[in-house]
Amino acid sequence: MKMSHMHLKTLREVPNEAEIPSHILLLRSGMIVKLVSGVYGFMPMGWRSVRKIENIVREEMDAKGAEEIHMSAIQPAELWEESGRWNAYGPELWRIKDRNGRDFCLGPTHEEIFTDLIRNSISSYRQLPQNLYQIQTKYRDEARPRFGLIRSREFIMKDAYSFDKDPEGLDESYKQMYDAYTKIFKRCGLDARPVEADTGAIGGSNSHEFTALSEVGESEIAYCDHCKYAATTERAECVDATPQDEVAMKPMEKINTPGTKTIEEVCKYLDLDPIQTIKALLFVTYDEECKEKTGFVAAFVRGDRELNMIKLVNALGIGEHQIEFADEAEMSQATGCVGGFTGPVGLHDCTIVVDSELPGLKNLCAGACEENFHLLNVNYGRDYKGDIVADIKTLKEGDPCPVCGAPVKHTRGIEVGQVFKLGTKYSVPMHAVYADEQQKEHPIWMGCYGIGVTRTLAAVVEQNHDDNGIIWPVSVAPYHVEIVVMKAKDETQMALAQKMYDDLTAQGIEVMMDDRNERPGVKFKDADLLGIPVRITVGRLAGEGKVEYKLRREDEKTELTAEEAVKQAVELINAERRG
Repeated sequence: MKMSHMHLKTLREVPNEAEIPSHILLLRSGMIVKLVSGVYGFMPMGWRSVRKIENIVREEMDAKGAEEIHMSAIQPAELWEESGRWNAYGPELWRIKDRNGRDFCLGPTHEEIFTDLIRNSISSYRQLPQNLYQIQTKYRDEARPRFGLIRSREFIMKDAYSFDKDPEGLDESYKQMYDAYTKIFKRCGLDARPVEADTGAIGGSNSHEFTALSEVGESEIAYCDHCKYAATTERAECVDATPQDEVAMKPMEKINTPGTKTIEEVCKYLDLDPIQTIKALLFVTYDEECKEKTGFVAAFVRGDRELNMIKLVNALGIGEHQIEFADEAEMSQATGCVGGFTGPVGLHDCTIVVDSELPGLKNLCAGACEENFHLLNVNYGRDYKGDIVADIKTLKEGDPCPVCGAPVKHTRGIEVGQVFKLGTKYSVPMHAVYADEQQKEHPIWMGCYGIGVTRTLAAVVEQNHDDNGIIWPVSVAPYHVEIVVMKAKDETQMALAQKMYDDLTAQGIEVMMDDRNERPGVKFKDADLLGIPVRITVGRLAGEGKVEYKLRREDEKTELTAEEAVKQAVELINAERRG
C-alpha cells in the first residue's frame, strides 16, 4: 500500500486526554480516533492489527474444537431477569427500551444468550460437550472511561462458552481454553501471566485472569517467586496470624483516649503496636436496583491490615454497586457506632463482619462506641461475635504467601483475558438441562472464556514501545515492512522501491511504501511512530542498487543490496510468523 493513497493522519502533539503510552501512541499514529469519552473508531492501520489479533484468536479457538457463531448485541431483559442478573449486574449494564417500552440491554457479556441457545437445542448427553464462541462488540456504561482502549464503554471481545455433562468435563474444557489462551497471548507478542482471580459479576467458582504485565495496569497482582503462586489482590488469600491459644484473656477495660480517631493516633497515645488493635470500617448497603437502603455493615480487621472490598462484598453476597461508606451520624443513631471510636462491642442492628484472623487473637484494643474512649483487652467470643467471619483483608507486599509462606511481591497488569468455571450458575435458574442414558434430567455444566481483543491491542502497545513510537511484534503489525523513499520524484529511487515492493508482496509480505512528497525527517519520525517491524530506506545509493536496512526494535542500520534486504526481511518475517 502506498502512503500517498492511504487514509492516515499522524499527530505531532500528545492529545490532551491521553494519559498512558498506548492511548497516546494509538491516537498520535492515527490508528484510532475518539468519538466521545470511552468510544473509539479504528482507522485502516489500527483495524488491520485488530483483525490480526482476531485471526490469532480464531486459529487457536478452532484448534481446540470450538465453533464460531455470532449473536446479537441487543439482549432482551427477560433472559437477564431469568438468570437473576438484570438488577444484580449494576449500573454498568447499558439498559435501553424499544418504542413499545420493552426492556433490553446492550450486551456486556453473553452468558444468558448462549445458555438460552443451548437449552433450546441440546436435549441429550450425546450432544455434549460443546464449545461455542463469538467475536463481537460489547458495551459497558463505565462511570469513568479512561486510558483509551484499556477501559472503554464499547469494545471488541471474544467470548466463548463450554457446555459439559459433569464437573470432570468442565475441568477438561477449562484446561483446553487455558492452554489456548496461553498460546494466543504468546503469539500476540505479550508477556501475559495467568493469575487466580475473582469471578465478579460473571459468577461461578474458579477463575484465572490473564494479565499483561504493565505499570499502568488496573489489576494489582500478588505473586511469589518461590512457588509461582499468583493472584489478583482482589482474590489473593491471606495467611492469618498464628492463633494465640495459650494467651489468657484479661479483663476488658475502658480507657479515656481523647482525640484519637485513627489507628496511628490511638497506638501513639497508648503505646501499642497496630497489630494489637482492631480497625472498624462502616458501610451502608442497598437493594439490587440501588433504590432502597437495606442495612448497615460494620467490618473489622486487625489495625495494620487493609480491608479488601471485593472480599467484603463476596462475604455479604451482594454486588459492588450495592455498598458504600456510611454516613457516620446516620449509622450512629441506628447502631450505636461512633465515628473514629467504633468497635465491635455493643454494636446493634447492623451486620458485623469479622476478619478470619481476629477470633484467634487475644486482648486487643478497639473503639468503645463512645466519644474519646477505647476498650482494652477485647476478645472474640467473650466480648463480641461476628454475623459473618471471613477473610476480608488484602494480601500486601511482604506478607507470607498462602501456599509456601515466602514473602509475596506486587506488580501491576492489564487484564486481557479471563476464564471462568461457571458450573451450574446459569443452567439451573434457566433450566438448561440434558437427559442421561436413563432419561433423567441434569443441569449442564458451563464454562465462560473471554478475551478483550481491543484491550489486547492496547496491551501490546504498552509492552512494545519506546520514546519515538510503537514497536509492533510481527504477528500483529499492520504491515510487516515499510519502504521509505527519500525522494519520491526521483525515478531511480521509485523504480528500485517498486521492485522491492513487488518482490516482497509476491512472497506474502505485507508492505507499505512511503512515497509521499515529504521531508526525510518527517518520514523517519512517522516510521518510528507507526512502528512497522522492518524499515528499508531507498535513497542516494539507489543507482547502485543499495538500500538501508533497519529493524524498528534495534538502533543499528545496515547497508545492503536491494536483493539482500528483501531476503533478510522475508526470512525474519516468516520466522517470527511461525513463532
